[in-house]
Amino acid sequence: MLYHAIQLALKLLFSLLTRRRVTGRENIPRRGPAIFVGNHIHLFDSPLLWVTLGSRAKFMAKEEMFNSRITGYIMHTCGAFPVAKGRLDMKAFRRAMRTISRGQSLVIFPEGMRSKNKRLKLAFPGAALIATRSGAPIIPVVITGTENLRGIKWLWRRHRISVHMGPSFMLPPVEGRLTKYKLAKLTDIIMESIAHLLPEEYHGQYKPREVK
Repeated sequence: MLYHAIQLALKLLFSLLTRRRVTGRENIPRRGPAIFVGNHIHLFDSPLLWVTLGSRAKFMAKEEMFNSRITGYIMHTCGAFPVAKGRLDMKAFRRAMRTISRGQSLVIFPEGMRSKNKRLKLAFPGAALIATRSGAPIIPVVITGTENLRGIKWLWRRHRISVHMGPSFMLPPVEGRLTKYKLAKLTDIIMESIAHLLPEEYHGQYKPREVK
């Protein structure tokens, strides 16, 4: 009941206070798991994707969001689970793998934290590791416009915000041992697929890569 109440409240919030546009829904698989990877520029990015993707998607969120009993309870209710920042969190990795093995989708922000200037930052290798180990397809998803939701004035300006999902793709197979160097290269592929869908002013550390 709380789950549906929160989702309804968020839908009303985005409808009343923003001009939300979602494109690329045809790229969401009707069945089976997928790993949605996206840029991260605002606190609202996670609830925005949650409202867009629905209950089939689980979110990896920084562990600080679960420190409070209230916010932690809400996060768990909405399908999120914590991941440590800046290190390999094996508990979160196993949870992610279980999520995918159950046929559910996973949402990951590879940068690990929000970008303060909206441009892509260097990403962590967690998404590439999970995609490689699980064999699940990757769907790049980009968010633009939420960087304008600052201060108080945005509440009556109804800024345009956009969510766009690109076509799915698979990471190339890895020969031999999965080293840090190989993971870094796979991470570059993921981030370049995100950059490919973003306007140039959002590119930052990554250049567009054509997704075949």
